Amino acid sequence: MAKKLTLNVDEHVIEQAKIYAHKTGRSLSALVETYLKNLVNHQQPDTSMEEKIKRLSGKIQLPADFDEKKILSDYLTLKHLK
Repeated sequence: MAKKLTLNVDEHVIEQAKIYAHKTGRSLSALVETYLKNLVNHQQPDTSMEEKIKRLSGKIQLPADFDEKKILSDYLTLKHLK
């Protein structure tokens, strides 16, 4: 159930937020609601960073022959050669 909320926010921040909302195809209300939901969820133990990573872990499909150790080794080698 949606309920009206009145906020006092710096005028410049409001204008910048409206531009951002427009660019991302969302309303200012949706941005604020999403922010508040995320803020509240961070306070609860079941939404720890570890839990969020666990939820994301099944979303990426890697090739069957993906060699994480080799990729990391190659990356570190290139990084330290620069």
